[in-house]
Amino acid sequence: MKNRPIHLFVLGLLLPMTNMVSCKSAPKPTQEEKTIATTPAAELTAASPKTTGKASLIGIVSFTGTPPNESKNPAASFPECTKGEAGNRHKAYWVKDGKLGNVFVYLKEGIAGNYPVPQEPAVLDQKLCAYLPRVFGIQVNQPLDILNSDPSLHNVHSLSKNSPQFNSAMPLQGMKITRKFSAPEVMATMKCDVHPWMRAYVGVLSHPFFSVTQENGSFQIQNVPPGDYVVEAWHEKLGTQTAKVTLSASEKKEISFTFTQK
Repeated sequence: MKNRPIHLFVLGLLLPMTNMVSCKSAPKPTQEEKTIATTPAAELTAASPKTTGKASLIGIVSFTGTPPNESKNPAASFPECTKGEAGNRHKAYWVKDGKLGNVFVYLKEGIAGNYPVPQEPAVLDQKLCAYLPRVFGIQVNQPLDILNSDPSLHNVHSLSKNSPQFNSAMPLQGMKITRKFSAPEVMATMKCDVHPWMRAYVGVLSHPFFSVTQENGSFQIQNVPPGDYVVEAWHEKLGTQTAKVTLSASEKKEISFTFTQK
């Protein structure tokens, strides 16, 4: 008991010295490690955890020919759907000035490594008796928030082949349900059994390298690791087209696709 003060005194001297040794032995972070620490997780891959893909693909999808007439509104005979139309965006042929919208463009082959699943949900809305967006992409197991912005009954019926199907009624305006897809699939169809013209198509991928063309036919896929890839463009009526592309680090490459109505 008499020696306790001496022991405490010696321990008090050793602790600061131990802290000083540990601080001196800790290496300073490199600039590369600092970059990784501030980089969003979605941009890092398990195959190359210290690098981010900085290449990008940009392009245009064009359309030639005369698209079928979709001017008739099939919702006109449904009283709950007569408050307006969702516009051309919800139609199979979203064509303007020779450019084609609602084309799903993605890296089909060449992807290596694992990619983190985004926690931010994708969103599919039911508005004016249409699915918006009609075509979209999502990663495997990423949340999908499905909304009902209409004051009428809808049901969301997944016809996916690689993931468990679901069929959920949404009778109230403002409702939201959340679902997920468990396996890749291009494309998984979703429909409303109450309003049979309502269709949505979702590309389910294990990676984030996809895009959907807008009204001007443009698409952009960013943060792609360098490599050799097969790029596919998918349209619900016109089928698919593919192209091979090689990307080097930080390269921005342009590619284009043209679909023809036969």
